[in-house]
Amino acid sequence: MKKQILSKYVFLLLALGMATSCGKDFLELKPRGTQLETNFYQTQEEIFQGLVATYDVLGWQGTEGWTMLLGLLNAASDDCFAGGSDASDQPNWVAWDGFTLNPLLGPQLGLWKKYYAGVYRANLVLQKIEEIEDIDPVFKARTIAEAKTLRAWFYFDLVRLFGNVPLFTKPVSGDEIFSVKQATPQAVYAQIEKDLTDAKNTSELPETVPPNELGRLTQGVVSAMLGKVILFQNNEGRMLEAAGHLEDVINSGNYFLMPEYGDIFKRENEWGPESVFEIQFADNRPGDWGCCFASGPVSNATEGNYNVQFFGMRDYSGPVYASGWSFCPVTNDLVDFMKNDPRFKHTIVDGNALKQAGASYTAGFQNTDYFIKKYAPLASNQATDGVIALEWAENIREIRYADVLLMAAEALVRGNGDQAKARQYVNQVRTRVGLQPYVGNVSGQTLLNAIYRERRLELATEGHRFWDLVRTGGASEVLDGYQAGKHEYLPIPQQEIDLSQGALVQNPNY
Repeated sequence: MKKQILSKYVFLLLALGMATSCGKDFLELKPRGTQLETNFYQTQEEIFQGLVATYDVLGWQGTEGWTMLLGLLNAASDDCFAGGSDASDQPNWVAWDGFTLNPLLGPQLGLWKKYYAGVYRANLVLQKIEEIEDIDPVFKARTIAEAKTLRAWFYFDLVRLFGNVPLFTKPVSGDEIFSVKQATPQAVYAQIEKDLTDAKNTSELPETVPPNELGRLTQGVVSAMLGKVILFQNNEGRMLEAAGHLEDVINSGNYFLMPEYGDIFKRENEWGPESVFEIQFADNRPGDWGCCFASGPVSNATEGNYNVQFFGMRDYSGPVYASGWSFCPVTNDLVDFMKNDPRFKHTIVDGNALKQAGASYTAGFQNTDYFIKKYAPLASNQATDGVIALEWAENIREIRYADVLLMAAEALVRGNGDQAKARQYVNQVRTRVGLQPYVGNVSGQTLLNAIYRERRLELATEGHRFWDLVRTGGASEVLDGYQAGKHEYLPIPQQEIDLSQGALVQNPNY
């Protein structure tokens, strides 16, 4: 499937003077091409190109190392281990997996740089669009809604990853950034909600987009995000408010569950009926290793999804799959949890069964002989040119309708809302895979526990489990090495603290 919106201007980033490049520190926010930037945002088309450059950050996976959040979150959870060739393969992944993080060890620097690059680009679009007089009002309103939603997206990940973070709502100079103070999570969440509410109240932001605009934000994405953001703040008095936003998605009629669970992650079903939002990747922009082995930031050398290569079996020889790098081997805990569930065969690759059928692979670090299937590298999907390992075009299903149904059910139960409706939502997810529905005697805490169980089964290896454990207070019970009061957040990168000359304060217990 040829990607549409996000591939058109992939090389625009250099022209904007904001591209991540080797040896350039993120805190140097003032771009090298200052004069070029000053002259650039003069037309509606140039504003649109700047918006696309902001979208592009969603797919960055190679800033200061291999910083694929999907894989990292899987490794941090009890769904997967870090894996790789050995314990020294990717120390940052191993550190989050075992919670041996410190201010200089872990994925925090790359994630910090990625998301603040996104914030900067969103803020720049929002500033520059107000300076253009000859602009279509519908385009302007929609672009502002999209830029605010993207800024909210970046800050939602930042506040969950780091807690107290600097809050910027406009571009800042290099001098200003060195004196910035961190905002509280409450202040950051308030800004996220404001941005999303503004976007939701923008009638020019469409309910759906045509095929040539797949990858652009819609009203459904905004409502799903707004409900999720409120849910994650754990204010029981606001749960029905969260449910209301999520039910706006449900009642829109624009989404439904695919009949066959196993079809969701097939490439031909990208942007299927239960995809509320996907992060786009492509194999039609061949690149090279770039500065992957140089000091400083790692470039996003291609538009491919690096998770796919990471999740494959190392030195694999056999049918169906291509060889990968054996990261995120599935834990025996998840295997045991899912082994009697119909979704097991669509979620987990059984390496022992493959070996019994004649296939072979090299056992990597923390090998369990079980691997992620939803984003496994299929031989039929390999690119034909460029660096094949970095050219996987599989989109990440970032917001699925099943997730929306389960979040709405949770919010209704936690808010003492309509229990029957909550059961209806979770039962849609269960009956799709042939499981018996819950009946009227399943309510209250029993129903809530059932919803949490269903979330792990339905969304396994999709990057949700770690967040769910943290927000529900269950992380310290099931994650080895996890310390409550510390590991809810990554450490603030020590490099950023040093550059701020102490303006940034480290997270507790690091």
